[in-house]
Amino acid sequence: MADARVMHVDIQGLRYAIRSELDPKYVNDLAAYVDQRMERVGRELASTDGVRLAVLAALNIADELFRARVDSTGVASQLLSRAADIERLVDAALATASDAATVRSAAPLRTGTK
Repeated sequence: MADARVMHVDIQGLRYAIRSELDPKYVNDLAAYVDQRMERVGRELASTDGVRLAVLAALNIADELFRARVDSTGVASQLLSRAADIERLVDAALATASDAATVRSAAPLRTGTK
């Protein structure tokens, strides 16, 4: 962390000093997201226990992450499958073109004589 800098974020009314190399706006966006998730959990539970809110918000965020990974894995496998299909089509087209070129080059030249 040679280029790390200290920035401050507010989550649930508490100020935290964060040392990071990341863009400060990005870190603030992360903090705002965590704050929103904790706020939502707090409304659902009507609890003010910060640790409990943080743990439940972390579980919700982890759930989002795991679901996003599964979704992206499905999309990635679909893309790989489609790319393989396209590769087979291109290979077949090249083979056909190559076969046609071979037939043309193997055909004897006809001259105007009979």
